[in-house]
Amino acid sequence: MAIHIKRLHNLISSSTSIFNPIYRKSYIHVSHVSLPEKLISCFTSRYDFSACSAGLTGQIVSDAYSPRLEDAVERDHHEFLKWHKGGGMFHKSASIDPTALIDFGAVVHSGSLVGGNVHVGSGAVVGPNVAIGQWTKIGYNVSLANCTIGDSCIIHHGVSIGQDGFGFFVDEESTMVKKPQALKAHIGNNVEIGANSCIDRGSWRDTMIGDHSKIDNLVQIGHNVVIGKCCMLCGQVGIAGSVTIGDYVTLGGRVGVRDHVTIVSKVRLAAASCVTKDINKPGDYGGFPAVPIHEWRRQVANRCRTSK
Repeated sequence: MAIHIKRLHNLISSSTSIFNPIYRKSYIHVSHVSLPEKLISCFTSRYDFSACSAGLTGQIVSDAYSPRLEDAVERDHHEFLKWHKGGGMFHKSASIDPTALIDFGAVVHSGSLVGGNVHVGSGAVVGPNVAIGQWTKIGYNVSLANCTIGDSCIIHHGVSIGQDGFGFFVDEESTMVKKPQALKAHIGNNVEIGANSCIDRGSWRDTMIGDHSKIDNLVQIGHNVVIGKCCMLCGQVGIAGSVTIGDYVTLGGRVGVRDHVTIVSKVRLAAASCVTKDINKPGDYGGFPAVPIHEWRRQVANRCRTSK
């Protein structure tokens, strides 16, 4: 092993032909801009992420140092400026309140609105035409696209809001086809969303989270979901598409809700329950499938007795 490592070291040391194309066409040499800002400009175009990410990646790999790409990067760089408070980047067409703090490494794209006293953490990406209300805090590495965020919200690290929902169908040729995901996600006022949670944008209606609702870490909310005010979603809750949830609903940890289900207001679900049909009466529920809590307890007791 040591002999092979020594041979590899001698090969790299004796020849720089592999790296010559990079040295000749390096971004550091074509512009006075530093490498981090150049890379930010390269990957923060005005276009919608879901529409161009795959094609753009292929173009960068196959045409990495062409003059055309260098011109595009240079043009995009001039459209992004450095924010005076925090050092983040923003597009010329974005509307940002002077009191907003945009940390270094954060990017605000074209047409976005950022309200007063908003804090956008490092690594966060505010996509095109996103609106953020005043006094809202956006954590590190948050991704916002196709959405609006209300006032006084807390979006913790790693949250993704407004990406495409999981919608596919099989056509006449037995090919898996993606359903259009063209609408938005709306987050109300005083909403808190835990780390690494995901909220998809809508396809036939907007995804909506009501005022004062609280969402724990690692929660998945599918497209077209409507959640009322003052709801609590504990860790690892999964809500499928087109679910409607009323006000003051509490979902315990790892609760699952199937698609197109309606849950009325003032319902509480025990941890690890699964909702497979509509819940039309307020109260406590549990089990798989979820039933009224007293019935679920009887089921558990009977199962324990018969297993002995």
